[in-house]
Amino acid sequence: MYGTTRTAAAAVTAAAGLVLAGLPATTATAAATLTNAGFESGATGWSTYSATGRNSASFTEAGGASGTTRLSHWSSSAYAVETYQYLSGLTDGTYTLSARVRSSGGQNAAYIALRNCGGAEQRTDLPPTANGAWIRIVTSVKVTGGQCTVSLNSDAHAGEWANFDDITFTRGTTGLAVKGGDLSTLPKNEAHGAAYRYANGTSGDAMTVLKSAGMNYVRLKVWVNPADGYNNKAKVLAMAKRAKAQGMKVLVDFHYSDTWADPGKQYKPAAWSSHTYEQLRKDVYDHTHDVLGALKAQGTTADMVQIGNELNGGMLWEEGRTSNWPQLAGLLTSGANAAKAVSPATQVALHLAKGGDNEGTRWWFDQAVAYKVPFDVIALSYYGYWHGPLSGLQANLDDVAARYGKPVLVAETAYAHTLADDDFLENNVATADILAPGYPATPAGQAANLRDVMNVVEAVPGGRGLGVVYWEPAWTAVTGSGWDPADPASGNAWENQALFDYDGRLLPAANWFRHR
Repeated sequence: MYGTTRTAAAAVTAAAGLVLAGLPATTATAAATLTNAGFESGATGWSTYSATGRNSASFTEAGGASGTTRLSHWSSSAYAVETYQYLSGLTDGTYTLSARVRSSGGQNAAYIALRNCGGAEQRTDLPPTANGAWIRIVTSVKVTGGQCTVSLNSDAHAGEWANFDDITFTRGTTGLAVKGGDLSTLPKNEAHGAAYRYANGTSGDAMTVLKSAGMNYVRLKVWVNPADGYNNKAKVLAMAKRAKAQGMKVLVDFHYSDTWADPGKQYKPAAWSSHTYEQLRKDVYDHTHDVLGALKAQGTTADMVQIGNELNGGMLWEEGRTSNWPQLAGLLTSGANAAKAVSPATQVALHLAKGGDNEGTRWWFDQAVAYKVPFDVIALSYYGYWHGPLSGLQANLDDVAARYGKPVLVAETAYAHTLADDDFLENNVATADILAPGYPATPAGQAANLRDVMNVVEAVPGGRGLGVVYWEPAWTAVTGSGWDPADPASGNAWENQALFDYDGRLLPAANWFRHR
């Protein structure tokens, strides 16, 4: 539940307010349940209002998400239109509105909303769906006074469209428990002179600035013996103190390496390089227990822990490759057991870089379950320019949450706010052809992308959408804080995806932590 409107102020134009202004009186025939929620009887039960005089911009037509018919908003001229249903006789409490939607994108505003429910209006924006796939979105509100209006809205330019279907209004709430950021590189950035500012230009500590925007979780990676002395046990302990002092929770991300571990590289730490498989199992247990035990001893117990990072192909190669699942399972189990030995309440996550890959995610977790690897959370990386459309992410999250009965977490996501470079190293997202359709590399495009990823996670059925962690929101370009721990001259290929601009000022995307 959220006490403020669900759309950031920057995303709502003055024109959007016209959709709700001067609405005609609702009829006295309103019921406590939605009528014609799938539009199979045309627009029966629904009312239309257009401040721009274009009621005809709301109509039903063939092509539903399910069934045969959908509601569409479209006009050959600019339009603002609302399709709504007034409900009365409700039992007071919290309710959730769900809808399957599609959209051209580009509108001044396009959203579902719950209004006149006794408190602040709650709304969720439609994502652009250039691939034509339907996305389910939700919003929730606390009803007091026994009435509420279900509202479907568009404020659009000529030719822009939105589709709605399968509307539900049910008891229950939604929300994200984890609204996080991976701040692993922040200490190194600060040591090399990085400066951070609030959106108004006032200087501030980056973690404090992000906390003020609504971030409530800090993710910290752990390397065993990195060449530059960052992301090691000592630095993680210091960062955890800072996070907990801010009232934030901590997610510890074990890489089991001296450097980056990801789908393309899972290198053993140098100190473990000659160890046998049985020794590696002990190494994993001891290292995990040591770091987590030290966090607990200083009063900053980890709230969640990743046993490995982006484990598509396994960990600690060659012994822990997915081609040898019995050994991989043994290594993962050692880490999970160590985490629970330190703190049974700490949630254990297993993490893949397969946001939109349902087949690959199911195969991997089927093996983990078959080999009885203990875990509490399914964690996935999702970058729209690498992992496909949001519809694929939603299908994957929905499926694995139900299949394994576990909460799901997008443990990494990010998006570009510009294609300009701020150092000598070309960025990972450097050209427009890489971008996800409907999301330009602008501050507004970055904000919309994060908003829509969060919307998809929030909509996972059964309340199993745990949250979203933004990857390295404070890793701006400063000389000396490059990607390679063994090379002080290495650069940053990520600065255009940070949540601070090239002047160190907080970007609008960060506001979505607060609105979620």
